[in-house]
Amino acid sequence: MFKFPSSIRQKIVLGYYAGVTVIILISLFTLTELWYMEKQVQFGGVISEFFDTTLEIRRFEKNSFLYNQKQDFQETINYVKKAQTIIDQNVSKYRRLAAAPQLESIKEDLRKYSLLMNQFAVTKTQDLDRRSALEKEIREQGKKIVTIAEDLSTAERKRLQTLLIRTQQILVSLIVFFSLAGIAIGQVLSRIVVKPLHALEEQMRLIAEGSLKTVSINSRDREILSLTNVFNKMLEELELRSKHLVQREKLASMGTLVSGVAHELNNPLSNISSSCQILTEELEDIDVEYKKELLSQISTQTDRARDIVRSLLDFSRQREFKKELCQLNKLVEETILFLKGSIPAGVETILEIPSDIMIFADKQRMQQAFLNLIKNAMESIEKEGKVFIRARKHFEKGKAEHGCDLSKYSGTCTGECPVGKDSIDIEIQDTGVGIPPQILPKIFDPFFTTKDSEKDSARIDIRKGSGLGLYVVEEIIEEHSGCIGVYSEVGKGTSFLIRLPMGKT
Repeated sequence: MFKFPSSIRQKIVLGYYAGVTVIILISLFTLTELWYMEKQVQFGGVISEFFDTTLEIRRFEKNSFLYNQKQDFQETINYVKKAQTIIDQNVSKYRRLAAAPQLESIKEDLRKYSLLMNQFAVTKTQDLDRRSALEKEIREQGKKIVTIAEDLSTAERKRLQTLLIRTQQILVSLIVFFSLAGIAIGQVLSRIVVKPLHALEEQMRLIAEGSLKTVSINSRDREILSLTNVFNKMLEELELRSKHLVQREKLASMGTLVSGVAHELNNPLSNISSSCQILTEELEDIDVEYKKELLSQISTQTDRARDIVRSLLDFSRQREFKKELCQLNKLVEETILFLKGSIPAGVETILEIPSDIMIFADKQRMQQAFLNLIKNAMESIEKEGKVFIRARKHFEKGKAEHGCDLSKYSGTCTGECPVGKDSIDIEIQDTGVGIPPQILPKIFDPFFTTKDSEKDSARIDIRKGSGLGLYVVEEIIEEHSGCIGVYSEVGKGTSFLIRLPMGKT
């Protein structure tokens, strides 16, 4: 069984040798055909010369009978000898040709003709009957020789013509055959060599656009496999570093969270402190019921402080991706709680999420996504404004509930949106300064940021930061088999739209 080369270099070398072999074979065929045609042309010249000689024999034969001149008789004999010489010199060279038997036959006819002419020459002029009989026989024999020579010449011309036509047909057929073979070989090379390279080029384009998915090329070529392995190792390293950067981004968000948590912890701690102070100072004077009420407040506020700290710990802890059923409004409320300390005075947060909407998600990662988006929305508002957080159920079949719908926006959308499935649509909208159209398509790119690039008074929403915030959001949403889109108008605000599959997926 022929084993196809497993290397592009070997395939190219094989193709080169195959091309050289084809050229050599065509060259050998052409040389063979030319050599054969040369032989045919040479033989055609011999036949033409022989035919011209037989015509001269007949001419001098006629003169011999008309004028009875010895010179004419001698010329006839000379031309007969010349014809015999032509045959003797060439019949051995063309013995393999189809006309060789005819040449042998004519040779015998010439011998008989020469014998008859010699008999006619020695016959006395008074023997009219004998001379008349010989003359008739000589004329018939001469006619026979000329007829054969003429037929041979005509046949040879036709054969030469047929050979030329056949050679043309063969050459045309070879050109067509090798052209089709070349196209077929080109298609094969395209499939086994060029196609994997195009696929690799497409994978590199996707990587350049920020997709760090593993490269997979359907090829057995060593060079392609080697490149694929190298790129996959590089992607693994990039993914590892990306995770480290994401963790750094997460830790960077901790400052905001700590500020919000510190602000939120003040209330329960103040209540606890006040209740303890009252108990300490008036322990003997107050009644039992009031003591119980104070202790109950201490317990409640302690639980509240514990829950706040637990939420912070849950957010900051590094753990495996794990989905669970979460009540969306509580998840968002808890996220907003982390941001309370950093919410500007003029910014109002409006929550429009029905209590019955549940999402199947990793709580920690989804909180990080909401945190980045809500924080960005707040930062985009210069003085006073609003941040709307809405959610609606979207049904593929039947009447959908009115609400945010990605299809009605003409903005940028990333990820694979759930198609043919019921989903939850989440919209985070602000009344900030908006994002310019030239920047909008790039905001999800890793490390894309225009921080400190806008220093004029007419500030625009450029989503300041390390350039990883929205990239992290996009990754989290895609981890949940959802998609995220953005629509923005400068001076009017920005809407981020998230669509997540409904139920466990």
